[in-house]
Amino acid sequence: MKSIIIGIGGGTGSGKTTIAKNIVREYGPGEVLRLDLDSYYRDLSNLSEEERASINFDHPSSLEIELLVQHLEDLCQGKKVQIPIYNFSTHTRSQDTREVEPHKVIIIEGILALYYPELTSKMDVKLYVDTPSDIRFIRRLKRDIRERGRSVDSVIDQYNATVRPMHAQFVEPNKYLADVIIPEGGMNRVAVDLIRTKIDAVLKEKHEK
Repeated sequence: MKSIIIGIGGGTGSGKTTIAKNIVREYGPGEVLRLDLDSYYRDLSNLSEEERASINFDHPSSLEIELLVQHLEDLCQGKKVQIPIYNFSTHTRSQDTREVEPHKVIIIEGILALYYPELTSKMDVKLYVDTPSDIRFIRRLKRDIRERGRSVDSVIDQYNATVRPMHAQFVEPNKYLADVIIPEGGMNRVAVDLIRTKIDAVLKEKHEK
């Protein structure tokens, strides 16, 4: 299958998921597969709860990127893959997995999606969602409390200790690798229209080869 691979990077709470979901809506779920980098956090079941809590989850080493690369290669060869299911409360992987089939369009989404050369070298389109830091922090605070059972203090402590410095070191510099920088997050309708035009052009080019 001649899949087109799209990378969507940007800081925590920038609106990456909204952009990805808008692209899925443009084409339909049967056409687009969304791979979330968060699914590829390393399994920490061999560590104690205290050791897990000390891990820097915003550092590139926290992700098993080798597995994602292998899954991408398998999907592009027409093979099904088993995506890990990650539990953010315990920092471990479930025994179950999510089976996915090859799709015409594959989206790789995550704060570090544009960091790894072994990923970006496979991407046909690279997008960076650029949203002010105060808006991103508020979104993260709400999400972590609502979806991950975190306290306000723990979210603030983690943001100051790792999220903010890791963003400056490993995330924000990637915007200069992007083909398109999308301001103000995922509700940018013009950006989605431009992205669709680009995807259609690349798909046409791939299928004419």
